[in-house]
Amino acid sequence: MSAQPAASTSTAHESVLMPSEALPDDAVHIKGPDLSKPIDLQDLLKSYETIGFQATGLAKAIHVVEEMRKRRSDPDQPLTLFLGYTSNLISSGLREILRFLAQYKLIDCLVTTAGGIEEDFIKCLGSTVLGEFHLDGAELRKKGLNRIGNLLVPNSNYCAFEDWVVPILDVMVKEQEEDGVKWAPSSVIRRLGKEINNEESVYYWCYKNDIPVFCPALTDGSLGDMIYFHTYKSSSQLSIDIVADIRRLNDMSVKSKQAGMIVLGGGVCKHQIANAMLFRNGADFAVYINTGQEYDGSDSGARPDEAVSWGKIRAGAESVKVYADATLVFPMVVAATFGKAHWEQNAQEKETSA
Repeated sequence: MSAQPAASTSTAHESVLMPSEALPDDAVHIKGPDLSKPIDLQDLLKSYETIGFQATGLAKAIHVVEEMRKRRSDPDQPLTLFLGYTSNLISSGLREILRFLAQYKLIDCLVTTAGGIEEDFIKCLGSTVLGEFHLDGAELRKKGLNRIGNLLVPNSNYCAFEDWVVPILDVMVKEQEEDGVKWAPSSVIRRLGKEINNEESVYYWCYKNDIPVFCPALTDGSLGDMIYFHTYKSSSQLSIDIVADIRRLNDMSVKSKQAGMIVLGGGVCKHQIANAMLFRNGADFAVYINTGQEYDGSDSGARPDEAVSWGKIRAGAESVKVYADATLVFPMVVAATFGKAHWEQNAQEKETSA
């Protein structure tokens, strides 16, 4: 076999080893953490900036959330922070993270779905336990167990919820008929937060700290079931005005000096907040954390740049989407921002009082 022409070899060599342009002076060099020596949580999360892929996205999310946290206390241009999340996250242990944010009044407004409301109260009445994703649905049905991913909720919890909530609905209807009280989803949630009187509840703390909670799909869950059954038990029906809430939510956006949004998951909670931002020509900061993809055109999977095209996020705003299960990364985001500031403040107060 004859040798290949030198010219052909030279061309191949140039194609494979084509010289590159010089890297810019401010190029970020990829490097992971050095685990051969002790490293604390904050330093570990700081190292995510140069790991790449979604780790770098998480580091940016931490940066953006920290910026929002600081700007909430800006005396001249205070930032209003809108937090949205799907119902499964209340079912999960993220409930305790959300409760922390509400308990210490670290957010200004919550937006969620029906399950995101009722599951909080149900957890005050009975436990959600760990199961497996692969458990057989028919067998679980026979045992009266409802599966949420790898979580299990006994039917008895929903029975306890009915026993708790129906008498409250009776009183609310009476107040509506006799006192002219007008109910919106947010005022219903506030009332239930007051009635649960349990410090484990997210919405108890929202009631205590006067944090509005919006749920445009309030009837899409067990609470809706209870309201449905109640219409056949009561001579008068509970009326819930969703228009009052959309006005209240949009007004919060319009009146915000600066506005930021953190959205965990997609669907109604994501779009309701983003659409409210439209009325002020877009959010100033935005962090999305979800596993949705944009190839099907869904709003759930859309990246922040799509929201920029609608005017829901301002052009040039600091924004990021982290492609991840929120239960994996949101605890780290909160620990590195609100949690860190909370611990430092507590330590400072103890030192001052010592």
